[in-house]
Amino acid sequence: MSDAPAEQAAVLKLTGITKRFGALLANHAINLELYPGEIVALLGENGAGKTTLMNILFGHYVADEGTVQIATADGGLRPLAQGSPQAALKAGIGMVHQHFTLAENLTGIDNILLGTRSLLSPIASKRSARTRLDKIMRESGLTVDLDTRVSRLSVGEQQRIEILKALYRDARVLVLDEPTAVLTPQESENLFQTLRSLADEGLSIVFISHKMAEVLSASDRIAVLRHGELVADLPSELCDRNMLADIMVGRHLEPEARSEVEKGPALLKLSGISTGHGRDALHNVSLQVHGGEIVGLAGVSGNGQGALARIISGLELPRSGSMEIDGRRLKPAPRAVMREGLVRIPEDRHRDGIVGEMTVAENLVIEDVRSRAFQSFGFLDFAAIDKRAGDAIDAYDIRCPGGDAVARLLSGGNIQKIILARTLDKEPKVVLAAQPTRGLDIGATEDVHRRLFEARARGAAILLISEDLDELFQMSDRIAVIHRGKVTLPQETATLNRSQVGLMMAGQESEDAA
Repeated sequence: MSDAPAEQAAVLKLTGITKRFGALLANHAINLELYPGEIVALLGENGAGKTTLMNILFGHYVADEGTVQIATADGGLRPLAQGSPQAALKAGIGMVHQHFTLAENLTGIDNILLGTRSLLSPIASKRSARTRLDKIMRESGLTVDLDTRVSRLSVGEQQRIEILKALYRDARVLVLDEPTAVLTPQESENLFQTLRSLADEGLSIVFISHKMAEVLSASDRIAVLRHGELVADLPSELCDRNMLADIMVGRHLEPEARSEVEKGPALLKLSGISTGHGRDALHNVSLQVHGGEIVGLAGVSGNGQGALARIISGLELPRSGSMEIDGRRLKPAPRAVMREGLVRIPEDRHRDGIVGEMTVAENLVIEDVRSRAFQSFGFLDFAAIDKRAGDAIDAYDIRCPGGDAVARLLSGGNIQKIILARTLDKEPKVVLAAQPTRGLDIGATEDVHRRLFEARARGAAILLISEDLDELFQMSDRIAVIHRGKVTLPQETATLNRSQVGLMMAGQESEDAA
């Protein structure tokens, strides 16, 4: 920023924002101001109230108490009508969600103009819009082919379309929810360079992120929520990672470090696996993971990770190739791989990790309900199931009213703890961990990492599929990269750097990175 906030009039002011969902207090008396040309990072644990606060700002929710005010042309403030995204847009507030809201069958320019004019408007009107967009792209650096269908654009280009939508509507305030969740490191760096240039031109920006490095490097100010309350609002230059982590969770966190573990034989072996078509295809994939090691698989979302996880889990048959677990060649099938000692932490914990309408106790035993431990003469042993739930709730700190709580009502972090308890307590041979910390706060993330390291120390072979390079470099003994369905040979983590892996994720593999 060119000027200190104290010398400027606020462009946005939230005062006493309180929001309840039944007995849950999501936001409590939050006061926050945003100034022209300022980039503010919004931090907090899962369930701290970040997204709720931004949804109130954008009109998706109505606050139970408090006001939102937006700057007027004369430098004053006026109340913003709540519960109306259209009012927020007219006031100059734009929001880019983590999961883009684009019509993939339309071109970039049609997506940008959608809702601002009729698609049947005269060609001259569209030509005028293109001229204006060309000017916005030149000034912002957000270059993209506007005539290409969104379905054919990269994830980074789709995000540019979302930001251009906001700028075309004369946004004065831009809100971004986890803006780098699906970007390569190079794309993330380019994004924040662009955001900084936009801020220099006067745009005010709020972004939600769990990535400490980008929060510290890209923001001017950091606001931290805990249990729905604003507990810190500090200049970024006065903060560091450990300080912010402690403020977020209210206690000191010590990141788990990778220790030396003797590597055993290959417990998971894929040979020449091919399947699928399009973006989710796999082409002649071969990969080995040894006992006592974590192999990280880096890649931008949509490059075949989903197909690979389904095959390893036994949910999909490959067109060609084979899979072995502990030297035993298997025809992929869920019961077969589970019987051989493979467990999975699925990418979509809500859709594939739990049955939402079932209880915590039922979800904890759902994969073992046929075993003698939970059956007696063909009848379920509810006492054993309840004891299992109580033990898991205590051991994994699953925050819920009890084993009879409905699973879907829990936070993402607590749902992930159910999955960890169900899988890792079996002391498995092989662990497939797909995006195990996506969307989790730093406290929940550290707990997941600790559990995976404990499984590794017991001799498990762990395949960690992640789009978070910080996580991969912290956790992995070796790292491979997947791009358009092809997997590179895993390399020792110590021999790699973020730039190399980022280029490989984008398909720009150099000889020394190969």
